[in-house]
Amino acid sequence: MTTSPFGRVITAMVTPMTPDGAVDTTGVAAVVEHLVATGHDGVVVNGTTGESPTLSSAESIAMVEAVKAAAGDRLAVTAGVGSNNTAHAIQMAGEATRAGADGLLVVSPYYNKPTQPGLLAHTRAIADAAELPVMLYDIPGRTATPFAVDTLIALAEHERILAVKDAKGDLWASSQVMAATDLLWYSGADEYNLAHLAQGAYGVVSVVGHVAGRQYADMIAAVDAGDLATARAIHHRLIPVVNALMTTSQGAIMAKAALVELGVITHATVRLPYVEGPQEHLEILRAGLSASRIGATA
Repeated sequence: MTTSPFGRVITAMVTPMTPDGAVDTTGVAAVVEHLVATGHDGVVVNGTTGESPTLSSAESIAMVEAVKAAAGDRLAVTAGVGSNNTAHAIQMAGEATRAGADGLLVVSPYYNKPTQPGLLAHTRAIADAAELPVMLYDIPGRTATPFAVDTLIALAEHERILAVKDAKGDLWASSQVMAATDLLWYSGADEYNLAHLAQGAYGVVSVVGHVAGRQYADMIAAVDAGDLATARAIHHRLIPVVNALMTTSQGAIMAKAALVELGVITHATVRLPYVEGPQEHLEILRAGLSASRIGATA
């Protein structure tokens, strides 16, 4: 682990499933071993890529337990507990803590579109009730509610709110918050990893990290060393696989397919409303993996 309670090279982990749609605990352990072997020091479970909207509360907590059991002290385990129901998020935060999580991921409420004062009160209520460090998740493309710059600056004053996973795509807003606070900043969109790191982000919470964890660890190390040429070369090398996973259909679908291609898991099963990609998407994926020079030993 690093000085961050969340880690630095983090993947938002898929939830492996058997062909009948049940959570595949064998697959969970296999993915954890793969992430440990490819440069990770942290993992997020029950995020969007983990298909959290279709997991029951019991399955979500079982995922925390399974990942923590497989990872031990090798990965910091951050549990997604966000909800558009504040009371439910507080309940899940407590259950995830008892299940062994090391940190909590709290997304802005989705669908009900609170005002910024409501978002501030919602997030503070969760952090007040929590016992673990909190990483905020800013992804208005899915939630419709961004964390405004002033809201993030205010939330940074809370003793348990330590980090932000930024998938907003607004680099200037990110710069302002990083300049005004000591929040640990994480790129939450692989397309922006290099840009965020170059302007001071601490790490990544990645989807493409399922297959490129080692490369992202090298990118972070290069930026730390002031070697932007090497970091940029890694960024350019990964363009094909980032496009394949993140723009072909949907990240969870393509990440599972990629793990099957690498022999990490056996099935790419997803739950409705997701469906597995067609053959042409698999061809795009294979081409992207090949072009980025990612194989069975990625």
